[in-house]
Amino acid sequence: MHGLDYTARHGLTEFFRRRLQEEADQHTGEDTRWYLGNLLARFTRKDALFSYEGEEICIRPLALIYGDAQQCHNERERCLLLRQLGDQALFMGALFPEHYARKGIQRDYFIGMGSGAYSYLAGHARDWKHVFAELAARFAQALELIARICHRERRYTAGEIMALYQRWLCTRNPALADQLIAMGISLDTDSQPIH
Repeated sequence: MHGLDYTARHGLTEFFRRRLQEEADQHTGEDTRWYLGNLLARFTRKDALFSYEGEEICIRPLALIYGDAQQCHNERERCLLLRQLGDQALFMGALFPEHYARKGIQRDYFIGMGSGAYSYLAGHARDWKHVFAELAARFAQALELIARICHRERRYTAGEIMALYQRWLCTRNPALADQLIAMGISLDTDSQPIH
């Protein structure tokens, strides 16, 4: 049974890597595609996503994982917690956005938590710093990529698109610009931010 479980996971890893190869743009590095393929295969196991709180099985909230990482005095443990945070934000933000939106948790929350975690790892992790740097810089695109390969492409309402566009007009945040461009919105980059 254990051998069968390994074969199924290995097959899923290869499946996800092939799909990532097909769907990823030319800016997604090979190591990043490899990492994402492993991440998706890992989250097919319930023990990778769920934990026990008391006697209940649940998905630990990102804010609590972040709090644990902030209180951690051991750098290795902090990096492990932040990797869990980034990976979980990427997975849940890509596959379950409607579920969290009903609870008032928007896409920006996942982007902020995930890109922040990966940004820290890009400077402090022992391995994969270049992958974490790419995921930090392109977190919104990674969300879209994972949603696409898992056939969970998100449909935005006109109000959501306008709100995102208004935030971009005010801030000129490149992550917001990337989100809008991924939706097919053409941006006038010559106009000045609104204050």
